[in-house]
Amino acid sequence: MPFDRRHIDLEEYGDLYVVGDVHGCLEALEALLSKLELDDDDLVIFVGDLLRKGPASGAVLDRVRRSPQLVSVRGNNEQKLLDGTASLETLDSDDLEYLETLPTAISWDGGLVVHGGVDPNRPLSSHSSDSLLTMRAPDGDGYDGPFWFDEYEGEPRVFFGHTVLSQPLDREWAIGLDTGCVYGGSLTAYDVRREQFVSVSASGYADRSADKIVATSGR
Repeated sequence: MPFDRRHIDLEEYGDLYVVGDVHGCLEALEALLSKLELDDDDLVIFVGDLLRKGPASGAVLDRVRRSPQLVSVRGNNEQKLLDGTASLETLDSDDLEYLETLPTAISWDGGLVVHGGVDPNRPLSSHSSDSLLTMRAPDGDGYDGPFWFDEYEGEPRVFFGHTVLSQPLDREWAIGLDTGCVYGGSLTAYDVRREQFVSVSASGYADRSADKIVATSGR
C-alpha cells in the first residue's frame, strides 16, 4: 500500500468505537467518553482532526496520547501542522513527534478508518496518503458534490470525518462522523459492535456557512 496503515484484530478488544472530528473541543470529548463508559478492553479510534479551531487542542492531544485505549488516524489538520502550513503555539516538539506517529489509516477485517475518504473509482491500493486525508469528492475538494460516499460500494466499510454533516451518515459501506462539533453541532461516535451512533451536543467555537454543511437526510 502507498500509505501507512495499522491493522487491528477485533477479537483483541471488547467494544470498538469510532469518533468524529474533535477539533480541540475537550469538554465535548470528555462528555462523550463518559457516555461510552469504556471498559479496560475497549478501544476508541478517532478519524483525525483532533486539533485546531477549538479552544483546547493541546489538552485534547494529551488526553488521547495518555490513554492506550484512544488512538487516531491523521487528519488534514495534523498534516498541516507537520508540513508547517499551520501552527499552534501550545504544541511543542514532543507533540509534533506524536503527530508523526499517527497512521493514515487504521483497519480491521471489513473496516477502514480514514480522515477524508476513498475514491470509488479506484482500488484502495492506488490511493496516496494525501488523497485519503483530503478526499471529499473524486473530482474536487469542495462542497458541491457529488461526494465520494454517494457512489462508494465497499468493501471495506469506510469510517470517515472531514466532510461536515448535518447528522451522522449511515450507509452500508460508509459511516460519516464529522457532525460539526466545533461549529456547535455534536460530537459523534459509532458503536461498531452494536451498529449505532452515540452523540453529545457541543458548544460552538467557530462559524461555518450553511453551504459547507452537507444535509444527510434523503441521501
